[in-house]
Amino acid sequence: MVFSLFNYWVVIVLMMAGFYTVIASGNLVKKIVGLNIFQTSVFIMYISVGKVIGGTAPIVAANTELYSNPLPHVLILTAIVVGVATTALGLSLIMRIRQAYGTVEESEILDISTREDEAG
Repeated sequence: MVFSLFNYWVVIVLMMAGFYTVIASGNLVKKIVGLNIFQTSVFIMYISVGKVIGGTAPIVAANTELYSNPLPHVLILTAIVVGVATTALGLSLIMRIRQAYGTVEESEILDISTREDEAG
């Protein structure tokens, strides 16, 4: 029973690990990595839900009654492309933040920003 739900256990572990990384870490790069781990868990969940046991490709053939829906897999391919683009954007923003503040630690950035607001 447990092994039949292995994909879902992997999804839960990855989702919680990614969520914990985003919440617990103050480093902006680690937050991006945590978001990517979380995103990967969502991909695995959609692919697991989209699998039809005993289903074949949606091509009409003789003696075939059960077909798999290709839509979840196509949506995941699109989501992977969007995920790579948003990761690149996030990392480029982090590079710009590091140029402006000299650090990628969230607490240090807030301290510098607060000091700048008080000074001027």
